[in-house]
Amino acid sequence: MPLTTTSLLLIGVSAGVALALAALALRRSAQAASEHQRVAAILAVARRYALGDLSRPAPDYGDDDLGRVARGMDQAVQELGRRVDSLARDRARMEAILSSMIEGVLVVDEQGHLQLVNDAARRILKLEQGAIDHPYVEAIRHPGIVEHIGRALAGGETSTLELSVTRDTTRTLVAQVAPVVTAGRGAVLVMHDITELRKADLIRRDFVANVSHELRTPLTAIKGYAEALLDDPEDADARERFLEIIHRQAERMERLVKDLLRLARLEAGQEIVEVAPCDITAIVRGIAADFEPTAAAKQQTIACTVSPEAATLQTDAAKLHDIIRNLVENAVNYTPAGGAINVSAVVVGGRFQLSVADTGHGIAPDDLGRVFERFYRVDKSRARPGGTGLGLSIVKHLVQVLEGEVVVENQAAGGALFTVSLPLGPDE
Repeated sequence: MPLTTTSLLLIGVSAGVALALAALALRRSAQAASEHQRVAAILAVARRYALGDLSRPAPDYGDDDLGRVARGMDQAVQELGRRVDSLARDRARMEAILSSMIEGVLVVDEQGHLQLVNDAARRILKLEQGAIDHPYVEAIRHPGIVEHIGRALAGGETSTLELSVTRDTTRTLVAQVAPVVTAGRGAVLVMHDITELRKADLIRRDFVANVSHELRTPLTAIKGYAEALLDDPEDADARERFLEIIHRQAERMERLVKDLLRLARLEAGQEIVEVAPCDITAIVRGIAADFEPTAAAKQQTIACTVSPEAATLQTDAAKLHDIIRNLVENAVNYTPAGGAINVSAVVVGGRFQLSVADTGHGIAPDDLGRVFERFYRVDKSRARPGGTGLGLSIVKHLVQVLEGEVVVENQAAGGALFTVSLPLGPDE
């Protein structure tokens, strides 16, 4: 049957509607595929964030609601990442600072578990590497520290505690515990090792006591003989004898003060080294001649031996003279009557070596390491035989100024042996 115009129109309209519906379906299908791809991209970024990869991706989130939500979440995560990085840098700086501190620092949380222990605290308290997260009462063996930490955790008052390390009683610590209340209760322990300060204080007190003792002896003599002169000024013989004693004691005090001042300059590094060729033979023999009368009075002998290669040395002649003189004086003072002192100079292993040996009683093993201390006496029950008690300490410092070494040992046959080793020249 022939188609009418109306029929053709209806067919055209139907075809158009069908095409429109097909186009709409295709568009919605394409949008669904695009939405699926965007959701998959967002999920992929979220998975990377969950794994700790906060590097910024570059997907197109779109301008609809889903895109705006995705961009907002991405910005929040990136901001959190920046804050986490900043906290990590701050923590690294804090750990570096704590590791470099000489003070021990220890942090305990409110449950009493160790949260932080720096290297100094681990070393002072002998803590094991796995002590973190363990109860402090198990890790710390010192009852005083445990008590103070417990008091701080309980909110009680704490005070500075001076104590000795349990496993090393020679060390002295000052510990301070403070409670933490800003972010949950806890406690922070800070420990200062004051062992060296205590040693320095002891040395200072011993030094003051020794100086007072060394000055008191001549001052007592000067005062006593001066009072005797005032009581009987007419006795000429007694006056001359008393004045000689006063003069001798005054010289002793003067030597002590000079030695103290020189020792202070040496310790402060204020001694200037003037290098020049030194005639070792002349120096050694001159010093031996100076002490010959004192040695002869004690029936002692002083022998000098200088090898040809050691006859000349590039060094500070005045300081070397003082080194040898103090060593020889020490030998003469502590060698019994009838003993012998031998001074020798040789070159050994490319270095100048000076030795001063005596035939005395030697030095006790416990005293060998201390004979170079100021005012140290090997036999404390006996009065000092002579000198100021600073000679060997000055020797040690002078040798160090000349970049050398000095050692003391006992000889197999008896007696002490002091050996000074110096470079042959300023460049050696």
